[in-house]
Amino acid sequence: MHISYTGSGPYCYANAFTMMFGAAAPSTAVIEFATSSPFGMQLIGGKLPFFDPYGWDPELSFEDTLAALGWTSEAVKGGTAEEALLRLKAALVDGPVWVGPVEMGHLRHQPGMSGPIEADHYVVVLELDGERVLMHDPQGYPYATLPLADFMAAWSAKTLSYGTPYTMRTGFVRQREVSERDAISASIPAAHRWLSMAGVSGMPEGSLGNGAAAEALAGLVGRGCDESLRAHLIHFAVRVGARRANDAAACLARIGHEEAARIMASQARLIGSLQHSLVVGDDERAAAALRTLGPTYGELLAVL
Repeated sequence: MHISYTGSGPYCYANAFTMMFGAAAPSTAVIEFATSSPFGMQLIGGKLPFFDPYGWDPELSFEDTLAALGWTSEAVKGGTAEEALLRLKAALVDGPVWVGPVEMGHLRHQPGMSGPIEADHYVVVLELDGERVLMHDPQGYPYATLPLADFMAAWSAKTLSYGTPYTMRTGFVRQREVSERDAISASIPAAHRWLSMAGVSGMPEGSLGNGAAAEALAGLVGRGCDESLRAHLIHFAVRVGARRANDAAACLARIGHEEAARIMASQARLIGSLQHSLVVGDDERAAAALRTLGPTYGELLAVL
């Protein structure tokens, strides 16, 4: 039986989009589905795992996401810090501004953050008040304030593996009403494309996708997971990966893709099962779950 999940988790850009869409927002599950994030697995450089498609990063999917949901927005990026700050001030006259990716380690309102950790994040900026920024941070901090210098350091995105410095989105306009079911259906071709790993280039040497990524990660974990890899998995990758797969299963079931939904529900359970094993150091159990997970990506591609 598939049980939908509601609760906290690292869904920063989906939550940020929800805030910008307002009362017309679809569920975060549908937004996340539309990004194609649940459809695959990657092991970047043979070392860094994510339960999302090979070669994927959030910015590569946002235009497809907005189109599937019936929305448009204007993305502005790059330039100097001074130019970006002037753009942000001007945009805030018309309302909140969607900002990111930003370096989470500079968001010092979050406990334990004292400098770059190479983690991407998205926020909604509400106001600029002198030397402080007021924002809704979907990590769990509504109306958070941050010194402007820290915000600009985060927004420069210098320590992130993707994204252009000083990226923001404004001018969100709902072009047409799209039901959640229709948005899910419209997102299937992009999901299939990402899952197939077709046309991906520029990945670091040693990178692997889908079943090969799961098998290789099982080897890394099973030989004794090093602490940096363990921290990445238990604090982020497993949490968001299990939720993505679980939400995708629910979305697929809504439009009658029962077999694909069954496979993704199985993926969610397998990814979710890694959390306890990795936290308590039962690396052999975690490796076994990853080996079971590997073949499911090919099965999903065959039926999607």
